[in-house]
Amino acid sequence: MSVGAKRAIDRRSRARGLTLLEVLIAVAILALVATLIYGAFDGMQKSRDGLTRINDRYHQARTALSRMSRELESAFISFHTPLVAAQSVRMTAFVGRDSNPDRVDFTSFSHLRIGKNSHESDQNEIGYFLSKDPDVRDKLDLVRREAKYIDLDPANGGVLNVLCEDVQSFNLQYLDPYSQQWVDSWDSMQAAGQPGRLPQQVRITLELKPGLNYPALKLTTRTTLAMQMPLTFAIGRP
Repeated sequence: MSVGAKRAIDRRSRARGLTLLEVLIAVAILALVATLIYGAFDGMQKSRDGLTRINDRYHQARTALSRMSRELESAFISFHTPLVAAQSVRMTAFVGRDSNPDRVDFTSFSHLRIGKNSHESDQNEIGYFLSKDPDVRDKLDLVRREAKYIDLDPANGGVLNVLCEDVQSFNLQYLDPYSQQWVDSWDSMQAAGQPGRLPQQVRITLELKPGLNYPALKLTTRTTLAMQMPLTFAIGRP
């Protein structure tokens, strides 16, 4: 064989393309690498979304606890009533029910007057309790009830607003300043309860559902009430 023929054969050998088996192996390797990369990025995205949801839930719970603490600090009851009981148009109270989930209704100095020249004061009725979400089955939300005018029924009326969504449990306990014991209920209106006085502290425990594959978020705080005795502005006689 001549030297020219050998060179031609060598050129054809070097110019030969990939076989079908080699192409299939290369495609399989490329697909495996792409799958691994996608799985890594997908896992990172899911972890990021989960952490973002948990942070949002923590923020929502802390905001709710902060607002409840601030308004509980302003709770009050008053002994000022008309001489004729039939002329009474308002009643102050602090009532905490151990009802699983718990509920508390009280009169407070926490109302914020927004409207100009509105006939309102800083006094109001406040309530906290769990309510069923009308749009989602088996979902409970922590709601805040506020009535800007105090009437004869301190546990009803007013406007409801959602403080925290998808709550798993809501528990309240009250520190009796006389016995220094925590109790599960409080009633300043009943002789069998704690007539005419307020608790020294309120302990709030809020537990939220963060989502699938994550543990429940449980937060607890204690707030001290500024006034434990009723308001009495008696005028002394000369």
